Amino acid sequence: MTSYRARQVSTLPTPVGVYALCDLDEVPIYVGQSIDGIRSRVQRHLTSARSDMIANRQIDVWEIAYVWSWSTDLANIAALEAHLFHEFNAQSPLMNGTVPAHPGAIGFAMPEKHRVQVLGDDEIELRRRPEHRLPRQAQHYERLLDHILQVKDNVQLRRSLAAHFARLSRYHEQFLKPPRG
Repeated sequence: MTSYRARQVSTLPTPVGVYALCDLDEVPIYVGQSIDGIRSRVQRHLTSARSDMIANRQIDVWEIAYVWSWSTDLANIAALEAHLFHEFNAQSPLMNGTVPAHPGAIGFAMPEKHRVQVLGDDEIELRRRPEHRLPRQAQHYERLLDHILQVKDNVQLRRSLAAHFARLSRYHEQFLKPPRG
């Protein structure tokens, strides 16, 4: 983890809660909860210290430039995660492995959102360029597809594959536009 990213992640809240990993355009791509503290969970995502499918194939940590978080108590954590998942997934498909049941109206006050930028502005601008994003997304799509074909095929992985394809298509269209200047 770069020193900038490590410094920024250290400003995330330590209590339990829900977080959204957001891409270079500040669009949520994954919503999760942490019962051992938001900061430590996000650190594990960004350093690939997680061994599960989400960390290794479903999300590309290279794309993560922002983290949003909401501290809450254990009694409300599942409802808050489900609420945020359905809110963000309706705007742009998320890479979550499972889809939580829609909670309906949450029965508590929405906690305050904490926003942290984990990449510097120059790095975000460089990574947003289609000639950098398109090949990474193509490789990521291929790795996930290979995993589905060779290791495990389920509805959650296919859902993530569809979300990656939508991103790949968007980056492809951006790449095909005539170069600026």
